[in-house]
Amino acid sequence: MILVLLCVQAFAQNADPAPFKASYERQVRNVGPAGVGVETIINKWEAACPRDPDMFAARFNLLFAKSKGTQVVQKEGRKYLGASPVLSLKDSLGREVNYFEVPVFTDSLYAGGMRAVDTAIDLRPQELRYRFYKITALLEYEGESPDMAAQELMSMIDAYTSSKGEGWTLDGKPSDEETFCQAVGEYCYSFFYLGTGQGYEYFLKVSQRMNKLYPRNTVFIDNIGSYWQVAKGNARKAMKYYKKALKINPDDYVAQKNISIIQLSQSKKGRSSR
Repeated sequence: MILVLLCVQAFAQNADPAPFKASYERQVRNVGPAGVGVETIINKWEAACPRDPDMFAARFNLLFAKSKGTQVVQKEGRKYLGASPVLSLKDSLGREVNYFEVPVFTDSLYAGGMRAVDTAIDLRPQELRYRFYKITALLEYEGESPDMAAQELMSMIDAYTSSKGEGWTLDGKPSDEETFCQAVGEYCYSFFYLGTGQGYEYFLKVSQRMNKLYPRNTVFIDNIGSYWQVAKGNARKAMKYYKKALKINPDDYVAQKNISIIQLSQSKKGRSSR
């Protein structure tokens, strides 16, 4: 009996995960990450390859998708977490009442998904895709106050830069600095898009960190300018960073566009004060 168990364990450790992954990806294309048959494939995958990080990533996607729902709630303002209302009505006084579709989660399923992606990261800590899964999930879950998402993003930045990017992959293929910076830039935009105080502050914090690490990457210089322009309404400080970006890259579209917006706004103010 012991010999049989040992043989089963040896088979599980040496099984080729590729057919399971291919079957999983094919099923997901057909029915989505939580569709019919997906969990069965993952269970068989886990039985054959219990230490395959891609299997844990697949289980994360399954549980995260199953954990998510939406509800429509009333919120003040014309935007909520960067989104427009799904419904606008008038109250008895003629005031606009806005309703927004917001995500809600089943915590037990969400927690199971996060445990799965943490295991994937532990098994292959330099695979960026697993890190992206976790940060994106945290962003969706936290909503207005993306504290854990920002912390996880900063942790990824520190881990990547401390190794100078050596050995890091994206979907199993060698990654490079441009890909990494682009991904961080997209997360910065996600913080900015929230339109909340904490979202703006994390947008600034991450951008400043990346600007220090990659001083010639104008994306993060522009971000700092956008923080001062939008979050703080300080056009003078914003112009300082946009001009700094243009010194590095005279064709920087974001800097050019935002300088034009500031100059146009100042021109209108000047005419109205006459």
